[in-house]
Amino acid sequence: MAIENFIPQIWSGRILENLNKQHVFAARLNRDYEGEIKNFGDSVRINSLGTITIADYTKNGTINNPETLQGSDMVLEITQAKYFNFEIDDIDRWQQKPKLMDAATREAAYQMADQVDTYLADSLAADSTNNVTGGGGAVLTIGTGAGETNAYVSLVNAGVALTEQNVPTQGRWAVVPPWFEGMLLKDDRFVSYGTVANRDDLKNGNIGRAAGFDVYVSNNCSSLGGLGVNYYIQTGVDMAATYAEQLNDTEAYRPESSFSDALKGLHLYGCKVTRPYALCYIYGTEGT
Repeated sequence: MAIENFIPQIWSGRILENLNKQHVFAARLNRDYEGEIKNFGDSVRINSLGTITIADYTKNGTINNPETLQGSDMVLEITQAKYFNFEIDDIDRWQQKPKLMDAATREAAYQMADQVDTYLADSLAADSTNNVTGGGGAVLTIGTGAGETNAYVSLVNAGVALTEQNVPTQGRWAVVPPWFEGMLLKDDRFVSYGTVANRDDLKNGNIGRAAGFDVYVSNNCSSLGGLGVNYYIQTGVDMAATYAEQLNDTEAYRPESSFSDALKGLHLYGCKVTRPYALCYIYGTEGT
């Protein structure tokens, strides 16, 4: 079979489509500079405008000389590179059965999206200015037992921390681990939200609203001390960080060591926290 019949562009499009469906953290960030990354290179400089002074005005009086605008810049870089590489013995059979082809692209996309979301969760936790923790930064025990912090209350506290930083209330999100979702489901303030239709799970892990946040569930929330110990339960708005990705060089080829056709693809991506004050994490562990 001629390798041109493989049509890798079709595979590339399907992988990218499925990749976007799988993102949880990436879908919470803006992609304002992704076009520049894709078109012009592996980095883009982001300009940030400083605060403008507001002064009192007196009728018939003079005003100050115009101030020089102050600003700073930061760089969004593509720092992550991941690839997939698999082979199929009978590519003609796979092309004749789209369901099998879709299964391969979904699996490749899922595995790549899992890598992306883990990277983003760690990046957001590292750069968040605000946090909701125990005294002196100690971990909170989230639960309903004596001395434990209620999950819903911890989200309320995170919302207060964001509001105190003048972060807009519109579009606030929270990404929580499954056990935190379980705590919320035990709370009438969460499960009584809206109608049955409103409570249906939505795409990208959305499970409803709580304390002013659109709540999403993910197994990739950043943690310390090993899985199931201390978690960074992240909240924020999409203006807090920007994300860009490229899916490059999807190639079909014939491996020399086997009688098969193979497909490989390279995924490049990166993120930059541009407004760390617009993020707030809850540093907590599972209670009772």
